[in-house]
Amino acid sequence: MLIDASVRGLQGGDYTAAQIDGALATVFGVDTQLISDGTYFVAESLSAGIVGCGGWSKRATLFGGDHWTRREDALLDPVRDPARIRAFFVHPDWARRGIGSAILDACERAAAAAGFTRFEMGATLTGVPLYRARGYVETGRVDVPLSNGEVLPIVRMEKRRD
Repeated sequence: MLIDASVRGLQGGDYTAAQIDGALATVFGVDTQLISDGTYFVAESLSAGIVGCGGWSKRATLFGGDHWTRREDALLDPVRDPARIRAFFVHPDWARRGIGSAILDACERAAAAAGFTRFEMGATLTGVPLYRARGYVETGRVDVPLSNGEVLPIVRMEKRRD
């Protein structure tokens, strides 16, 4: 599975094994609302299948898959609220080839076409350098409690549309 491979293969330098296990059980996973809303993108290879994914949301939830209990499905107001950039995962064998950037570009374009002028995310520590290089700035930090008693630090980041 792409999400498991991405998290275990790329985030070990920033999180402990216990944090990764807890995050996969509690927070990380597929968010079918993004798929239903038509705001989720995938990158495919003819030989390897899906090698990356990510999306944007017009809903209040900042992060978390279907099993995350703190979801907020209320619709955002594009005039007042930032679109949420969500659920980015790239297979480790395909990392640092521009897949995450290409999906991020697609998300930002689609959210802008829907009227959003700002984008916000809850970035993993591993993702911060990419998002910083793409113009996102840190606006705060959040410690996410996990079902195994661990805590997952994430970084709130925001960007205004160019």
